[in-house]
Amino acid sequence: MNKKKALISVSSKENIVNFANGLVANNFEIISTGATKAELAVAGISSFDVAEITNFPEALSGRVKTLHPNIHAGILAKRDDNEHMKFLSKNSIEQIELVCVNLYPFKDTVAKGASLDDAIEQIDIGGPALIRAAAKNYKHVCVITNISDYENVINMLAEGNLNENERLKLCVKAFEHVAAYDALIAQYLSQKVESNILPEKITLTYEKACELRYGENPHQQAALYREPLYKQDFVQLHGKELSFNNITDSYGAIALLKEMTGPNVVAVKHASPCGAGKASSITQAYIKAYNADPVSIFGGIIAANREIDEGAAIEIAKTYVEIIIAPSFSEEALAILTKKKDLRLLKLNDVLIDNLDYKKIPGGLLVQTIDDKLILNELEHKTIRQATHPETFDMLFALKLVKHLKSNAIAIVKNGQSIGLSGGQVSRISACKQAIANAVEHLGKDVLLGAAMASDGFFPFDDCIKAANFAGITAIVQPGGSKNDIASIEACDRYNMAMAFTNIRHFRH
Repeated sequence: MNKKKALISVSSKENIVNFANGLVANNFEIISTGATKAELAVAGISSFDVAEITNFPEALSGRVKTLHPNIHAGILAKRDDNEHMKFLSKNSIEQIELVCVNLYPFKDTVAKGASLDDAIEQIDIGGPALIRAAAKNYKHVCVITNISDYENVINMLAEGNLNENERLKLCVKAFEHVAAYDALIAQYLSQKVESNILPEKITLTYEKACELRYGENPHQQAALYREPLYKQDFVQLHGKELSFNNITDSYGAIALLKEMTGPNVVAVKHASPCGAGKASSITQAYIKAYNADPVSIFGGIIAANREIDEGAAIEIAKTYVEIIIAPSFSEEALAILTKKKDLRLLKLNDVLIDNLDYKKIPGGLLVQTIDDKLILNELEHKTIRQATHPETFDMLFALKLVKHLKSNAIAIVKNGQSIGLSGGQVSRISACKQAIANAVEHLGKDVLLGAAMASDGFFPFDDCIKAANFAGITAIVQPGGSKNDIASIEACDRYNMAMAFTNIRHFRH
């Protein structure tokens, strides 16, 4: 019985000996390259060197090994095409029925901070060519690029059911593998090119990190995919697995937290802030964030930029929250919080902020640079009365919050505590009225006396100024830029309110 030929050329040698033994047991002879051949030889598995097939030595320090007609014709020939088969016979080229390749470790190399020259040497040439050739001819050739498929392929060979449909599945994986590899190289090299923020073509690659409990709703499936070089930004210490909403809400909390200095706690619900507090301790910061809206915080996410200590844990444990995010948890805090078996505790590492923001639309992708601008030291005071130091402190805190609310958005702050937040409204006056109403509902109307208000966009009319004044708010910060700015400024002057412009809009859709 004539033996079939399998070409094995792998960078990762994991489980390759077992796989090769399985091929030999299923009547395959093996063709391999230098390091792979040596690995198999140590295990007592004989193989042909590629050079024996090509009659040409490896060249250019191994850059050229398998790029030869004796290899690629053996892979690409259509077995049901007489002309193809005559060509193989005339030129004494043997058919290659199976190709097993994984590529040079480009990702691992650049992840270690390698130089550009070292990274370039880890760009595989022959490997992708072999994979593409075998995948193109999947009707006749089996291609394997994933170590997790080794056992299944051997079982199908043994059972005689490695059929065309199964080879097509492996073909799809092969093209995904090569496409991801090339995309990673393009992403890495594009970072070396200045002024390449919005390139002519965008090819993104992500790797599945894990499957999630469910999507936005329980009937939807979901998974988390990561950029290959993205460092893990949090570690789950406790609690059940995360859902789609848990992750989106967590990143909403983390993004806001990155704006904060000093001990801060933010509460997030449905990816929008519902409470925030700044204080001298995390416990007091949490109490402020909780009291800002004790209704909305229920079932939400708590994020702190300091360690969760025993005092904070005692307070947080009094209500139901889904997730607590912090850079660390004291032993006392863990003893308290881990009693809640479903509560997720996430240890926050340094979070990398993407340079670009992507939004998928049907048939396309919207891409923009991230909103990383926040004017804090260059407020343009527009009114007769300028803000006091406490008012300015609260205005700046409110600016950080309003930037992370959906437009139209209003944030009201007093003494380092959010007291009224409203986002996602279709008119600015609606957002203003709702933020005021939220403050009154949870903290009483007197809390608004002397408070500061921030808006993510300009005021087209003076109606928000009138509503703020009636509530007792004394300082406002907004982008400005309306043709009707003067009406808002004059209204503030009539009411002895302070107003400052940032000249920076923060719409978030």
